Amino acid sequence: VVSACEKDGEWTLALHLLREMADTHVEGNTITYSAAVSACEKGGNWAQALHLFLEMADRHVDRNTIVYNAAVSACEKGGALEQALHLFREMVDCFVERDTITYSAVVSACEKDGEWTLALHLLREMADTHVEGNTITYSAAVSACEKGGNWAQALHLFLEMADRHVDRNTIVYNAAVSACEKGGALEQALHLFREMVDCFVERDTITYSAVVSACEK
Repeated sequence: VVSACEKDGEWTLALHLLREMADTHVEGNTITYSAAVSACEKGGNWAQALHLFLEMADRHVDRNTIVYNAAVSACEKGGALEQALHLFREMVDCFVERDTITYSAVVSACEKDGEWTLALHLLREMADTHVEGNTITYSAAVSACEKGGNWAQALHLFLEMADRHVDRNTIVYNAAVSACEKGGALEQALHLFREMVDCFVERDTITYSAVVSACEK
């Protein structure tokens, strides 16, 4: 039932059921807590997700990659970069495997904080540990560089995606075009804008706004 609440983002009901389990002396396990943490994450309540995650340790409930990912993702959505990084590092100490979802969540947290150098470091660490980067990971890193005003690095990462056969969607094209616009690189922005048609990638309001702004500069 808690898993059903998680899928619907019903975090208050998931918490109620978890407390009811405790009151009736039914032991919660990794699956139950993971679902509750994920429900809080989906419901945008990162503090409660973290509270449940810490409660698992107090109750000696095993914390695996899935529940760590849910907790890291909750911190990312809540803009809590330091907490996300703490959990990320703790996984190594606890011998918990970090996967693409883990790295994507932490890189996304860096993107929201404009920490582009850290985002790049994490992307390189992924390659060194043979964890595959995906569209979400690269999009976040490109956006972090764009927000940090490093348009050349944003473009480098964007091109690297093609070399690594990572799918490039509207979101990452927009981030790359916006980076070129902020860097005053009109020719590169126009090239990417035209390339979207050739690659059958949809252009939206954000795409056009970025290119028009580049022309204006």
